[in-house]
Amino acid sequence: MRLFVALDLPWEVKAELSDLSCNLPGARWVPEDNFHLTLRFIGEANRLQAEEIDSALAALRGRSFTFSLSGLGWFEKNGRVNTLYAGVERNDDLARLQAKVEQALLRAGLPIERRRFTPHVTLARMDQPVSTALASFVQAHNLYRSAPILADNVILFSSYLGKDQPTYTPEAAYSLA
Repeated sequence: MRLFVALDLPWEVKAELSDLSCNLPGARWVPEDNFHLTLRFIGEANRLQAEEIDSALAALRGRSFTFSLSGLGWFEKNGRVNTLYAGVERNDDLARLQAKVEQALLRAGLPIERRRFTPHVTLARMDQPVSTALASFVQAHNLYRSAPILADNVILFSSYLGKDQPTYTPEAAYSLA
């Protein structure tokens, strides 16, 4: 199983994000149902590892909180844009939750995540140099801000890599008080 831990988004926010999709050259838009905020990508896990991950996440303790999406941006690798995303306003509660998820996964035997946590919601996948069209699109939507989103549970998702787009399935939800 390919696993990741995330916060799901309300359908209203998913619809807003989906409305941003347009004929942007090189963009492969994420389907509306797949929008989420990843707290930790895990990757391949066997059944025993998945059970240990489930147990560790079930022991998470924390309070629910709200966060908001804000602005658009992109990630680059080797001078090429690979991800167009909606950003997340700075949020100490979100950072604490992500650190708790990381600690829980360490206890479950996973190696520490080396990449810095940059909360975002992926809107489109790309593989191209930064273009004027992309820069204009991001600038035109940089004032985007979602309504406050309630984070009241953490979800363990499995991911099946299909021909066109991956399929995400919620495997377990862990409630935040």
